[in-house]
Amino acid sequence: MSKSFQSVKGMNDILPDETPAWQYLESCLRKITASYGYSEIRMPIVENTQLFCRSIGEVTDIVEKEMYTFVDKGEDSLTLRPEGTASCVRAGIQHGLLYNQQQRLWYMGPMFRRERPQKGRYRQFYQFGIETFGFSGADIDAEVIALSARLWKMLGLENVELQINSLGSNQARDAYKEKLVTYFEKNLEALDADSQRRLKTNPLRILDTKNPNMKAVVENAPKLMEYLDDESQAHFQALRNKLDQLEISYVINPKLVRGLDYYNRTVFEWVTTELGAQGTICAGGRYDGLVEQLGGQATPGSGFAMGLERIILLLQQQIGFKDKLSAKIDVYLCTLGEAAELAGIKLAENLRDELPNIKLQLHCGGGNFKKQLKKADKSEAKIALILASDEVENNQITIKYLRQKSEQTRIAQSDLKAQLLELGLAN
Repeated sequence: MSKSFQSVKGMNDILPDETPAWQYLESCLRKITASYGYSEIRMPIVENTQLFCRSIGEVTDIVEKEMYTFVDKGEDSLTLRPEGTASCVRAGIQHGLLYNQQQRLWYMGPMFRRERPQKGRYRQFYQFGIETFGFSGADIDAEVIALSARLWKMLGLENVELQINSLGSNQARDAYKEKLVTYFEKNLEALDADSQRRLKTNPLRILDTKNPNMKAVVENAPKLMEYLDDESQAHFQALRNKLDQLEISYVINPKLVRGLDYYNRTVFEWVTTELGAQGTICAGGRYDGLVEQLGGQATPGSGFAMGLERIILLLQQQIGFKDKLSAKIDVYLCTLGEAAELAGIKLAENLRDELPNIKLQLHCGGGNFKKQLKKADKSEAKIALILASDEVENNQITIKYLRQKSEQTRIAQSDLKAQLLELGLAN
């Protein structure tokens, strides 16, 4: 007998008992973006490979090691998107959304990176992102941070810390890189193999190393803040002033550099200690040169992205989180006998017409009264409606309470709508 198929490593099914948590999070994200006046954009999953090479950077881990890239029949190199910002910028340029305009956009969907799967970090993962265009001041940086802070409050997440830094202008960062390379070359023996490789390609990433043996050499490295140009310092101070005004606590982390080449000036991360090594749950910043880099007119940009799997893990750790999730159904309709089956399917559709918010499931598959009630109880419905030949003949319906100690009652079918509304099962 042939072996059954399994999902691809690191690409997981989200099963029916898990989807209510996802639906809850997605509904919160939609409410938040609507309250700030952001519009949704949906981009394709597959893009031209060069889009990510030019935006993320050819010497980053994502491009070098993690992208799912293939050559299609037309001999074009295509890639499953590893992140959303580059795709969003491409779409904005292509459809004329960016030049001399201001845009507040959001997206949500699967991304793909071929890295080692671990808790909260998968090869197909779901990402929510915010992208803003046409705003050059620190006010939009403060807004996207405030939006994320409001989301944590809505979700009831605690023990999350905001870390911020400034990478300065591209020119200031280039000058700093030279100082950094000179410093690390003098301390080459203290660098691990990965950092020695990055020394010539992406020296800023050395500051973000997780190797404890390199802690001392990184701590003594030149500080980027000392090389910021005046305009970048003023921008960063303006951001801090606005965060202080909003009473959003933050920590300045001089080693926060982000892993993508397109960032400049403001960078930030929300981190937690409740997920082990995968502590970052949201990250972003400014990318003022990216639109021009990808072929558009110079346009400032700022935004963030968050991996939804990690947020789900945090929600599932909350006491009482399941109580926030809406029930799959509230009403289970049992039908006994052929006449009741015919009447029941009609009754179910009529109730859905009259009560659009009702969550009603009709029993299918036959079975005796005991079997049907067992399924009704398993469904976690609050009540079972029982329709047998006697009820059909008299235009009545029996209500059996499944979650409270109340006597079952038989009422006229004409009174059922009002009864369901009174019980709060169709509001």
